[in-house]
Amino acid sequence: MMELFRALSAWTVPALLMSIPLIAMARGVRVYEVFCEGAKEGLEIAVRILPYLIAMFVALGVFRASSALDFVLGLVTPAAKLLGIPAEVVPLALIRPLSGSGSLGILADLLAQHGPDSLVGLIASTMQGSTETTFYVLTVYFGSVGVVKARHSVAVGLLADFVSFAASVLAVYALLT
Repeated sequence: MMELFRALSAWTVPALLMSIPLIAMARGVRVYEVFCEGAKEGLEIAVRILPYLIAMFVALGVFRASSALDFVLGLVTPAAKLLGIPAEVVPLALIRPLSGSGSLGILADLLAQHGPDSLVGLIASTMQGSTETTFYVLTVYFGSVGVVKARHSVAVGLLADFVSFAASVLAVYALLT
């Protein structure tokens, strides 16, 4: 029985990829032309959001290279300790809204140092899973449709991140005690 499920799971995606164009052709859709038009639109969107992405990545690089991250960490860490938040997860909380890959690297380091079942590991994992890369999402989504004034969206996104960080800490403490 398990072999049947393995065979089905191995062929599910290829079957879907073949059935969609076949169904479209049966309905009279010119599949190749529609595919090329979609690829053209995707390329136009990529070109339109590229300046926003470059600006965001440059700003992130400057933030890290200028030691501004270390300065902000120095300001935030004492307050986090007073609230019972392990100081080790503060860098994750600061980087997560900016960079998915950067926050994933921090998470990997925390899990390697403290272990996945430690308080730090559980809080960091919960933070990673319950928050979003706010600036990246705003850059891609707003850049793709041409939104220029995103002031309130940034504030709401960062507020949602803050609430998610706090909820992550509270949830882990609630489950452990």
